[in-house]
Amino acid sequence: MKAVLLIAALAAAAPVRADVVEAPSTVNAVYRPASATEKLKPGEKIADLFNRNMKGPYVLQRLTDRTYFYQSGFYGTTFHVGDQGVLLFDPLEMRTEPMLTAIRSVTSLPITAIAYSHDHGDHIGGAQAMLDALAKQQPQKPRVIASRATADKMRHLNGTLPRPTEEVEWPRGTFEFEHLHVELHGFSRAAHTDDHGAWLLVEERVLHAPDLLNSDQPPFWSFAGSERFLYLEDNLREADALGWDYFNGGHGNVGSHDDFAFHQRFIGDLRAAVGAAMAEVPFGYGVDMTAINAHTVMLPTWYAEIARRATEQLRPKYGQFYGFEAATPANAEMVAEYLYNYR
Repeated sequence: MKAVLLIAALAAAAPVRADVVEAPSTVNAVYRPASATEKLKPGEKIADLFNRNMKGPYVLQRLTDRTYFYQSGFYGTTFHVGDQGVLLFDPLEMRTEPMLTAIRSVTSLPITAIAYSHDHGDHIGGAQAMLDALAKQQPQKPRVIASRATADKMRHLNGTLPRPTEEVEWPRGTFEFEHLHVELHGFSRAAHTDDHGAWLLVEERVLHAPDLLNSDQPPFWSFAGSERFLYLEDNLREADALGWDYFNGGHGNVGSHDDFAFHQRFIGDLRAAVGAAMAEVPFGYGVDMTAINAHTVMLPTWYAEIARRATEQLRPKYGQFYGFEAATPANAEMVAEYLYNYR
């Protein structure tokens, strides 16, 4: 549903929307025009990414000789071109046609493998549409690869998405794609969702981990829709320590280790601001005790005031960055609950 609403909004806005000034980089990045032929150097980013998402069918950027970064409607993924076929990560919901157009713009090879990052429909909800489209274009069916955690979760939930044909051992496992080794680094204590992990394209030095962080942005709303904040910093440190030069977080720009450092600094500042606000705001603040008939209003009101104050404290340092206003209050509430529950 999120993707459907977003695409509808973009379709309505794009024909009349003028380009806007992009938010400044969180990491002082060098920006380059998007190119399907010219590789980015590690640390460089795609210029005008917001405007391109709002107005164009997709953004395609070459990362290495064989690996590409794709994005449309603010959703992104990675694909790798081998000698005999293409490995595609995350068949994004509602984006089959532009994804295939982008892939076909750089190779005519068949898509011989599809890998799921985690069992969230906005990232893998286009799997059936992709398989149906490929059945009309190529004789062989692609391998469908997922971690055992994702496969087990799909079986438990009895969902409608195509099941993997190959399962990679959780939390550490590998699969081979032609001459490429792909390592699974699953988060045994995951923040985003219980089957969340990172795929490392070893020889390409590319890390694919949607919803871990949005590069060149402060943390997105509820830390990219995470189910919990508790383990996020551990997940960030674990992924940052791996051997990669380019990161694809499924949203945001092409990432670097500087983005991980920025997120960890931001989270440290946010935790400090939330802790200070918790010390200042008494429980029951803002609630008229003579007018309520249920105590349940007190906790969310307390969290909301803590989040408001923490956001105000961070605004001078971070307020100019992409999405700060929309995301920070929800993130502050998650941190407040974390600090309240875990002593």
